[in-house]
Amino acid sequence: MGRPTEVVLEPLDNQRLANLCGALDENLRQIETAYDVTIARRGERFLLQGQAAEVALAAKALREFYEQAHEHLTVDDIQLGLIEVANRRKSDHAAPALMTRKTELHGRTPRQVEYLKNIQAHDITFGIGPAGTGKTYLAVASAVDAFERQLVERIILTRPAVEAGERLGFLPGDLAQKVDPYLRPLYDALYDLMGFDRVAKLFERGSIEIAPLAFMRGRTLNHAFIILDEAQNTTPEQMKMFLTRIGIGAKAVVTGDLTQIDLPRGHRSGLLEAREVLASVRGIAFTEFQKEDVVRHPLVARIVEAYDNQATRAATQAALAAKKEQG
Repeated sequence: MGRPTEVVLEPLDNQRLANLCGALDENLRQIETAYDVTIARRGERFLLQGQAAEVALAAKALREFYEQAHEHLTVDDIQLGLIEVANRRKSDHAAPALMTRKTELHGRTPRQVEYLKNIQAHDITFGIGPAGTGKTYLAVASAVDAFERQLVERIILTRPAVEAGERLGFLPGDLAQKVDPYLRPLYDALYDLMGFDRVAKLFERGSIEIAPLAFMRGRTLNHAFIILDEAQNTTPEQMKMFLTRIGIGAKAVVTGDLTQIDLPRGHRSGLLEAREVLASVRGIAFTEFQKEDVVRHPLVARIVEAYDNQATRAATQAALAAKKEQG
């Protein structure tokens, strides 16, 4: 922990300072969490303490947010803005514009922008990476955009109903009610991007369909935008079955996190195999997200990093133990 660094925000504007800090300095707490620093404030003077590199980033964030503080800044504004500051840009004008209810929606990291461009330019796109990187949400946003532009006639969202520690048989209700919790993130994204009433009407018309992956067998999906979510929990056979459902005028996006495979021990992930088998197939794009692309609470990126570091330490210890046994 180095010596405190002072940041003076000028010109002095008490209203902008209030907008920057937020109620009870909640916005400052978000910056502290993101960079693992402490911030003390007296008027327009801020004292930052922590590792030098993190303090420099926090100082940059304070200055950028102060420039934006002519209006009230919410915690959401700060958390999303921190992602853009981390990627050294305020906006990316090359990012594709999406026609959804959320007009401000855009890729906030270089890989998110790459992902959106891949989806528009390829018939099949894979988005692989940790939680919080926007894989599913941006895929649904791209589907809504294609539907609104009349590039497709239907949106079909699917995911495997694989239990993460629970058993489907013990859940109450019929089959539809049993699988509904697995599909809830897809519903939430649709409601956010199109509005509840419009989504409900499109469901009634059959323009939007959400179903477990098992229901895809035997179908040919023409003029549709199809998203396979949680693809790390498919088997190789299921993945091949899904990819061969793609019909004329269709576009598919496959998303998953290879660190969260819930398949029974000994079963290979269809997503892992697809990444190896299809890597060189023309017309298929892969976007590999990293922890730097996490667009959630600032703690999420640090949680992902902590788990990655633990996995690295475990692998190193295992390798040393194996070497010692051989010696």
